[in-house]
Amino acid sequence: MLYGIIVSIITLICFLLIVVILLQPGQKEGLSGGLAAGMAGGASMGARRTADLLSKTTSILAALFLALSVLANFAIDRGDANQSTIQQSAMENVDPSEFSAPSQTESAVPQQDDFEIEE
Repeated sequence: MLYGIIVSIITLICFLLIVVILLQPGQKEGLSGGLAAGMAGGASMGARRTADLLSKTTSILAALFLALSVLANFAIDRGDANQSTIQQSAMENVDPSEFSAPSQTESAVPQQDDFEIEE
């Protein structure tokens, strides 16, 4: 549940980052100059102040994105993460009797008693 909330916030931050980055001025002043000039006749907020605000907003949103991405990594519900999916499926198909202790049979190496000593 926590992971879903964090992913939702990250998605919202991504959308906001897209908007803020597209509003930043390029080499020819971009949209920020046009928006700033239209606000209150351009007297209260110039294009430079808008660019500063957009740059700071981009930095803050990028930092939030990074922090939430790291936090999301720790919020993932891993369940049984001790084994991989391949290991789990392999263990389902294994017969436990295959791993039982070896039976007590005669040794392949001859013992000392097996030899007859001729004098």
